[in-house]
Amino acid sequence: MDGQARGIGGAPDHGGGVDAAAALHGGVRGDWLDLSTGINPCAYPLPRLPPDGWTALPDHAATMALADAARAFWQVPQGAAVLAAPGASSLIARLPMLAPPGQVAIPAPTYNEHARAFSLCGWNVVPGGTVAARVVVNPNNPDGRHWTALQAAEGLARGGLAIIDESFADTCPDATLMRMADQPGTIILKSFGKFWGLAGLRLGFAIGDPVLIARLAGMLGPWPVSGPALSIGTAALTDTGWTTATRDRLGRDAQRLDALMAAHGAQPLGGTDLFRLFDTQDANTWQTRLAARHIWTRVFPYNTRWLRLGLPGSPQDWAQLEAAL
Repeated sequence: MDGQARGIGGAPDHGGGVDAAAALHGGVRGDWLDLSTGINPCAYPLPRLPPDGWTALPDHAATMALADAARAFWQVPQGAAVLAAPGASSLIARLPMLAPPGQVAIPAPTYNEHARAFSLCGWNVVPGGTVAARVVVNPNNPDGRHWTALQAAEGLARGGLAIIDESFADTCPDATLMRMADQPGTIILKSFGKFWGLAGLRLGFAIGDPVLIARLAGMLGPWPVSGPALSIGTAALTDTGWTTATRDRLGRDAQRLDALMAAHGAQPLGGTDLFRLFDTQDANTWQTRLAARHIWTRVFPYNTRWLRLGLPGSPQDWAQLEAAL
């Protein structure tokens, strides 16, 4: 598994953890600039919620409004189903239960939670070959690789699961493989928290084979998405002006971060417009040096040279990073 699923059966390997970083390097959470995740630092502005958003059980009409907004935003094929869930992570944990355990191909390196979830459900994670399930992250985390439809289904046994995680695809909509969503056995994951910057809302989507989507819905049970999340998600997915402006800003900021890091000796390797990957001589040394200035970054157990940074948001955040470098 090339180190990608470090922590199987134990602590997962993720970004975040600013509280632990502060305990080790000093300061309080409010002092820290967290660049260890790929979350948009300039979140979608929260709309006014309906009066019963917090007090009533989420109703069918609000759930369908969100599903319709998602279908339009991502141009979902007519034959595919849409399911909203309390975060993409809740879906990732359940996907291995959609088929009997066998071999699942998860090309490494990539987001480690997929291998962890399949392993915990008794699957054997392999890099390739003929398999009963295949997972690709498009664009890939952490290197930003884009997959083709042929690559996403490569080596998949007839009737197998094809899982395409597009949690970071909303900055590059032309790279989406959504056209595959109506194919049997296919599920495409979307994360709301990344591009819209509202990770705490816990909203994600599974889009694909109606039979599999119905089974996932049964696993989640009734009312899986809160009333506030339904309202906020619907508003955000229909706000095309904010989407266009945000893509433009993130693209400019990603280029700015690459130039800033390159000027200080870190070689840009790619990534997405929500996070950037850099080659350094010693990523742990870089992380420790930046942590001394209360900036938290992402290192990887399988490559000691790779350092990943999310984007600063405010002018003060950019100034803090520039001063630390």
